[in-house]
Amino acid sequence: MQRRHFLATAATSAATAVLLPGCEKAPRVLEGGFTGIDMARGHALRDVLKRGNLPAPAVVRRAQVIIAGGGVAGLAAARSLRLAGVQDFALLELEDTPGGNSRGTVVGGLPCPQGAHYLPVPGDNAREVQDLLEELGVRRRVAGRWQYDERHLCHSPQERLFFDGEWQEGLLPVHGVPDTTLAQYRHFARAVDAEARAARFAMPALKLWNQKQPLAPAHQALDAITFEQWLAAQGLDDAHLRWYLDYCCRDDYGAGTGRVSAWAGIHYFASRHGFHAPGEAVDEARESVLTWPEGNGWITQRLADPLRAAGQLRTATSVLRITEGRHGVEVDALNHGTGNVERWVAPQCVVALPVLLAARVVQQPPAFLTGAAQRLQWAPWLVANIHITAPLTDRPGAAPAWDNVLYADPTAGGLGYVNAGHQRLDTGANLAGPTVLTYYQALGDVQGGRQQLATQPWQHWADAALAALSVPHPDLRERATRVDITRYGHAMAIPTPGVQEYLSKIGLHRATSKRNSLSKTERLPWIPTPATARLAFAHSDWSGYSVFEEAFTRGHGAGLVVA
Repeated sequence: MQRRHFLATAATSAATAVLLPGCEKAPRVLEGGFTGIDMARGHALRDVLKRGNLPAPAVVRRAQVIIAGGGVAGLAAARSLRLAGVQDFALLELEDTPGGNSRGTVVGGLPCPQGAHYLPVPGDNAREVQDLLEELGVRRRVAGRWQYDERHLCHSPQERLFFDGEWQEGLLPVHGVPDTTLAQYRHFARAVDAEARAARFAMPALKLWNQKQPLAPAHQALDAITFEQWLAAQGLDDAHLRWYLDYCCRDDYGAGTGRVSAWAGIHYFASRHGFHAPGEAVDEARESVLTWPEGNGWITQRLADPLRAAGQLRTATSVLRITEGRHGVEVDALNHGTGNVERWVAPQCVVALPVLLAARVVQQPPAFLTGAAQRLQWAPWLVANIHITAPLTDRPGAAPAWDNVLYADPTAGGLGYVNAGHQRLDTGANLAGPTVLTYYQALGDVQGGRQQLATQPWQHWADAALAALSVPHPDLRERATRVDITRYGHAMAIPTPGVQEYLSKIGLHRATSKRNSLSKTERLPWIPTPATARLAFAHSDWSGYSVFEEAFTRGHGAGLVVA
């Protein structure tokens, strides 16, 4: 199943539990803290922008292209510039490391994700992503057919669900459920298939947009209502099915079926491999995912490495203002290392920032940018990396897997964890050694979730994560040594009703470019890109939801527009 930019974690304050007092020995002192995203730096940037009086630049630098933002879209734009032969560019990134929601880290000497931890094997609509994977050696052509390197495919077993006190294979509740539940599973599978026949779905979604008909009428109807409303109209009210679909929406979109559009709910399945009721045939190749111990940080690290080597990457640099003029673009940025404001001057700029931030820093923003910022909503997320000394005691049922999901109250936001050690090629005694469990929580539906992220101490979130995982793993507290918490205040755009209708009309006019080929001389595909005369906008926000394929494809297209 399509899964998990951000798997789920730590419960709300109501679900938070304190460490149980030890009876025979003193409890382990748990180390940890906030890591990854410098929220204080982000808030300082917000405060500076509110005041409006920016310091004069201490230095002026020049380049052919400036890329503002070093997430997946910004890194993809840099790569497409290099493929087009443009080397004179600079990428400015707020954090100390690039990657956005796809960063990786190391805890206790072990690599693990700080956000997105997998990439489904891309279909033919995501040719830009396919080309990247070929470049990275992840896939190659053998006897006329594409094959993916087994080292990068998720090792078996891939996923399991903790349901009714035991583990079961797969993520759809099946053990002990009544026949009426199974019947609704089949009903939903037929309904998804019918919607996919009515109008084609694709990943990335922007590949379906065109000037004559940005959004198909069938998609317009789905985009006008919530997924919950669509399910009710279909008579799909089974509690187990509803839990699963709510989990899927929170997993990919940060919020549940009551907030995301019916288009987004159907797109989750129809854009990739459909929905399969128990007992139906499954195409395992289409359901495969690529993953690494550090998650998608494995990809972003490789995208960033050549930029570091060429001096094109400037981290710890906050973009304060982007001014488009008749003869060029001025980008004022705060260098956190020196404390000085630097002005970058270039003929073109790729604005690879979240829409919320882009609308604040771009001076005299175009109407489509202001409109998008007003319509979009963002889900906060939290990721907890839990270092443990040895494998945990397991409840009965399915064997330990890479993806481990908990059937629990969806309002808490927690979805489960991935075992960052699952992809390691260790053998023998190393398999019984330490590992890291990466546990996620989507706070899009949690009341005051963003404020809690900003104000609660790291121990609050660590205790909540340990409490949730101690249900299937009673010895977790004994084996946990450290919990690192990563907070994302505006992690991902939520595809609420009406968002696709608005976004699909933006960037449909072909931008003029002197470039029409890539490194392999194939014709340049047209990728809808929001743009002005000198600014090209690229971020997954412009698709209305956050997945790697959308961010990478948009960045790739924006880079070629300004090349």
